[in-house]
Amino acid sequence: MNTISPLPVSEAPAAAQPVLEQVKRMLGRVPNMYGVMAHSPAVLDAYVQFNNALRKGNLGAPMAERIALAAAEYNGCSYCLSAHSFLGAKAGLSDSDLLDARKGKAADAKTNAGMQFTAKLMASPQNLSADDLQALRQAGYTDGETLEIIANVVRNIFTNYLNVVAGTEVDWPDVIHPLNTTANESK
Repeated sequence: MNTISPLPVSEAPAAAQPVLEQVKRMLGRVPNMYGVMAHSPAVLDAYVQFNNALRKGNLGAPMAERIALAAAEYNGCSYCLSAHSFLGAKAGLSDSDLLDARKGKAADAKTNAGMQFTAKLMASPQNLSADDLQALRQAGYTDGETLEIIANVVRNIFTNYLNVVAGTEVDWPDVIHPLNTTANESK
């Protein structure tokens, strides 16, 4: 149920309008999530800047989309599951990759280590240990890339919570069958 409606560009606060126009230029439209964020120009601007900064990182779009899918599955966010299934496919992920990401795993060893770290971070960050960081290093992740994994998780927790609370209407190709197995087993 939609509890916070997205604002069209014309009805958004003046400070949000240029940011929404930037989103429209980048994506060809203003997805509902951004319209919801427009209620607070500060939130919208912060998210867009954070998103743009992370695109400059070393992880790359396929890994960022895998993290987004794992977070959306874990947090039960249908909006983000749909958006990142679409965006993940555009980033080159196969149907199998998309499904594995939702389960918090990957076929290759390095990516799988990153996904395992992601799952542990979401489930119980206070229980991460030096061994967990060492496993990432041994898989080939730099400390900077580890920080990017953390930042991507945080970014996606924010959008998951926002969309769940707002009841954002899905305006991406819909993922009909959320798995919810990872979320249920991890909690």
